[in-house]
Amino acid sequence: MTTSTSPRLLTPPAARRPAPALLVVAHGSRDPRHAATVTALLGRIRAERPGQLVHGCYLDFTLPSPGQALARLRAAGVREVVAVPLLLTDAHHAKKDIPEVLAAQAAVPGAPLVRQAPVLGPDRLLVDALTRRLGEVGIAPGDAAGIGVVLAAAGSSDPEAIATVAATAREWRRAAGWRAVRPAFASASPPTTADAVRALRAQGVRRVAVAPYVLAPGRLPDRILRGAAEAGADVVAPVIGDCPELAALVLRRWEAGTEAPPLPLPPPRPPPDRVARP
Repeated sequence: MTTSTSPRLLTPPAARRPAPALLVVAHGSRDPRHAATVTALLGRIRAERPGQLVHGCYLDFTLPSPGQALARLRAAGVREVVAVPLLLTDAHHAKKDIPEVLAAQAAVPGAPLVRQAPVLGPDRLLVDALTRRLGEVGIAPGDAAGIGVVLAAAGSSDPEAIATVAATAREWRRAAGWRAVRPAFASASPPTTADAVRALRAQGVRRVAVAPYVLAPGRLPDRILRGAAEAGADVVAPVIGDCPELAALVLRRWEAGTEAPPLPLPPPRPPPDRVARP
């Protein structure tokens, strides 16, 4: 005896929402080395996350601008974007410039929904990248106890950004066992790189290394190099640049940004006053 059974109806799984595009927002520079570094980093990120849509843009000096990048994404049918500021501290650009320019572009009809991720720093991956760069100029972890390091950042007028760099210096000293780590700044805030190198010498440190806490070559990193040479630093590491740690950190921030609220749209402009003709 055979029994007939009706075919089982299979409910198709719910379609997964496409992952938001990753838009890296860099500062920009007149120095072509800056854009070349960002381009190399974007290539590394794409290789790390195959299939992920990754674009880059620049706040100033370099194209594409954020508006141009979002227009391209809109034309490609992208519905959601997470913008990752390629910035080490949460200063003016991250607090004001980036959200304002992104919100203005998100208000364009048909524009994708835009979320802003946190800035890159502070994070242990940045410290790992700094350690990697010092290793490239011959500073081995086993040498740390006899070496003083100048953590040379770009600088900012924002006290919170300055405090973040100082906290990174303290944590790096604690974690790596350097004899000393002093923050320095290429602009806007003391001490300069040269002053920090001299302070370490005055402290009795015989071997001083300068670690540029900047993401790409440019005018301010060159000022760090000049300050290190002026004060007689023993070694100067390359900028953080394109490296595995930075690519991993950008992806980490992108993932965090997928949970951020959408950027608020700017208020509509009031209509122009109309003056009645006599």
